[in-house]
Amino acid sequence: MPEKRLAPELVTGDARDDHPLQGGSAAAAVAVGQTGAGAHVREGGAAAAVAGGRTDRLDPSTRLVISLLLVSAFVVILNETVMGVALPRIMEGLDVPATSAQWLTTAFMLTMAVVIPISGFLLQRFNTRPVFLAAMSFFSLGTLLCAISPSFAALVLGRVVQATGTAIMMPLLMTTIMTLVPPHLRGRTMGNISIVMSVAPALGPTISGLVLSILDWRWLFWLVLPIALFSLGLGAARIRNVATTRPGSIDALSVLLSATAFGGLIYGLSAMGSSVHGVQAVQPWIPLAAGGVALVAFVLRQLALQRSDRALLDLRTLLAPMFAVGVALMFVLMASLFGTIILLPIYTQDVLGLDPLSTGLLLLPGGLLMGLLGPVVGRVYDRRGPRVLVVPGAVLTSAALWSMTLLGVSTPPVLVLAIHVVLSMGLGLMFTPLFTTSLGAVRPELYAHGSALVGTVQQLAGAAGTALFVVVMVTRAAGLTADGLAPEAALAGGIRTAFLCGAVLSLLAVVAAFFVRRPEETRSGSR
Repeated sequence: MPEKRLAPELVTGDARDDHPLQGGSAAAAVAVGQTGAGAHVREGGAAAAVAGGRTDRLDPSTRLVISLLLVSAFVVILNETVMGVALPRIMEGLDVPATSAQWLTTAFMLTMAVVIPISGFLLQRFNTRPVFLAAMSFFSLGTLLCAISPSFAALVLGRVVQATGTAIMMPLLMTTIMTLVPPHLRGRTMGNISIVMSVAPALGPTISGLVLSILDWRWLFWLVLPIALFSLGLGAARIRNVATTRPGSIDALSVLLSATAFGGLIYGLSAMGSSVHGVQAVQPWIPLAAGGVALVAFVLRQLALQRSDRALLDLRTLLAPMFAVGVALMFVLMASLFGTIILLPIYTQDVLGLDPLSTGLLLLPGGLLMGLLGPVVGRVYDRRGPRVLVVPGAVLTSAALWSMTLLGVSTPPVLVLAIHVVLSMGLGLMFTPLFTTSLGAVRPELYAHGSALVGTVQQLAGAAGTALFVVVMVTRAAGLTADGLAPEAALAGGIRTAFLCGAVLSLLAVVAAFFVRRPEETRSGSR
């Protein structure tokens, strides 16, 4: 069938928010250039198929808006990963102890945990353009505040403002792709997201190490700021509204419960994970208990509100079996990934004696490989479905984690590199299919809530994985030290035990991988 193109009247005229839905899907219409009044668009957007036509290429306007969002997402994710290496320099420059410096990371995570659940409501209430401008404006302002911060308190404030923009950007990117891209092209498009989510964290520590070797830590923000402002300016000039909004008011009690629940859980888990730095100001069980109670109340509140479509975070997304399985798998994978990201640098520097820059370069190939796999994995997903990718990916991930239980004081760095590459390959085979399958399983009107829930789960998984791995490592290492082992050998033993926990968890991922399948294009699970 020949490719069908948009009629001129579909790409000109004023944008309206009252486009009717066709086939129960979101009325995704346009990216650069707004839809005319009354335009009906099938799921996947006019950019890919019109009136039953099917094409293997996205419309240029759709490609442009997705590219802008990808560049913006790359910047905000890169910003997240440059701080770890910079903390010692910031502590020295601003004369703050390690326990205070950790608030640069903790405050960022807390803000993400509070804002991401709200993003589902924001993406339904407001259209793409104002949400994008708000997200990048917050991020750019926060970056500027960090660059010029005269004190540690001002730096923390800048990180909080940065995190507000970051928390909105990723759900916006996911929701826009699910709205504009038809099901048969989502795999390769999600593969491009994998590039962003893999390469940015891999480059972050390396770039940070290079910058800090010749410049002050403030330059980490001065170098990011022009890119953020460029993305903001280009988006302001070219991005148009691409989704249908619906009126509604935010439930203040839900916001309060959400902030207490997810903020408390993230803070409690982070406090457990950072116990290696010394005594905490607040015992971790207190915020964990408060967060757990608030989470139960939050869930009950959402179940009541979603009957009238007023939920802050609609939990009907979990009624789609593939979404529930995908989210559970992502939790296990993200916990293992974040735990590994924390432990491997500790192992390479404190046990093997490598410097921070060498550690960053050692872990760089794995991150780059994961990113390069994204487009290939996406194309395979579009042709063959998720299981052919997810099952071998889960096996490789598990094999890598089990291999890490053998790391010792005399392990060659090249072997660590090889294991990390295998781990990255396994994760790279899984992330794109899981994102695509999970979000593709929910009803289109719940895409925003699905994206928000995935982001929330990622934050919780990262905090949980970090807490589990670090607490196990510290506890085991302390026991081995008491038994008379040398500090390096005791630390290596603690790290092996922590990776053993991750390896056992990975077996659950292997089992769950066999239950992943491509969602039906006509969804019936999330009702």
